[in-house]
Amino acid sequence: MNLPRTQPGRTAPAPRQSAVLAVLAAAQFTVMLATSIVNVALPQIRAGVGLSDSGTTWVVNAYTLAFGALLLAGGRAADLLGRRRVLAVGLALFAAASLAAGAATSPEVLIAARAAQGLGAAAIAPAALALVMDLFPSGAGRGRALGVWG
Repeated sequence: MNLPRTQPGRTAPAPRQSAVLAVLAAAQFTVMLATSIVNVALPQIRAGVGLSDSGTTWVVNAYTLAFGALLLAGGRAADLLGRRRVLAVGLALFAAASLAAGAATSPEVLIAARAAQGLGAAAIAPAALALVMDLFPSGAGRGRALGVWG
């Protein structure tokens, strides 16, 4: 008989829980990565789109401003409309905005796409965290799950 090995007093998360946690952690990683990855590619972005000095600042800050300003609204929307629904909408918006940013040929389109990415991220982050909290009950399992998510 094959039983999962655990230490006394510890239970292993169900495979479904682990898979969902991996997806939620990947979504959170993507949200955080989008805040800093642009800095690496900024010289190429500047040359490709023809950005000014102030334009490069807006490419970086449009995402951060939208994300920070709308984070509480994203959490409230997740509470009112449903966590899964808000997460799905946020992921779809983030993906579409990323595609638009990648295809942008003008500074205005790029900056607007980065702001839309921030809007999507503001929906993803609180909904994902709320789903982690729902999926794992209080205790050591939740602590480990939050460690993975963070």
